[in-house]
Amino acid sequence: MRRVLTVGLATVLLLVAGATPAFAAHSWGGYHWARTANPFTLKLGDNVSGLWDSMLVTASSDWSRSTVLDTTVVAGGTSPRSCRPTSGRVEVCSARYGNTGWLGLAQIWITGGVHITQGVVKNNDYYFGGSTYQYNNTAEMQHVICQEVGHTFGLDHQSTSGASLGTCMDYYKNTSASDTQSTSPNQHDYDELAAIYAHLDGSTTIRAAPSGAAPIRTPGADANGTPIGASAARGSWYLQDLGGGSFLLTHVYWAPGAS
Repeated sequence: MRRVLTVGLATVLLLVAGATPAFAAHSWGGYHWARTANPFTLKLGDNVSGLWDSMLVTASSDWSRSTVLDTTVVAGGTSPRSCRPTSGRVEVCSARYGNTGWLGLAQIWITGGVHITQGVVKNNDYYFGGSTYQYNNTAEMQHVICQEVGHTFGLDHQSTSGASLGTCMDYYKNTSASDTQSTSPNQHDYDELAAIYAHLDGSTTIRAAPSGAAPIRTPGADANGTPIGASAARGSWYLQDLGGGSFLLTHVYWAPGAS
């Protein structure tokens, strides 16, 4: 299962050096949406279909239990296949992206060193489209979409060991629809969000690009950038310089056994 998540270099080095301790701080290098007040509301563009529709609503509701942020599901602003980003919000997509090796993918665009300006989430129907696929259960689908949306807030994983910590921000693999471990955030996720967003900014990157910011360019679908790290527990990290002081960080979460 490959999931694209954006991750800071400091976090990459931590994960490569060793397993993330259970319930350690799991911010992605301090990356966050700039905003001038809490709680803030982040729009999630609905470019999903089928079972993903209700799962996106559930993920949005679960994450909105945070004391510092709310999410609202709105009409999608892109095509599911291309899943292009929209400045100031997160586009959530589902399509049959093919035998890529990843179930879900998340990307965030950074400017000014730490500020998220836009994000995308992709859910790969190739692995959920038939009974022959080992991931084809609703619990694992909910795990995927919950985690990928969580990454777009600036959250990293709580654990990459494969054990369930009762949060969608771990690498647990749900074995069946009735195995609902790790399908929603836990209190530590909410606490971490409160820590990430404890300060306020003088401007906002939500809904519109910040004044004077360099334009954010979108890389091609396969332009993951330069590999900058990997984890034995199925994660890989990439960095791509977009120019003008902006860059794209990507974390890919591979399916077990994927090459």
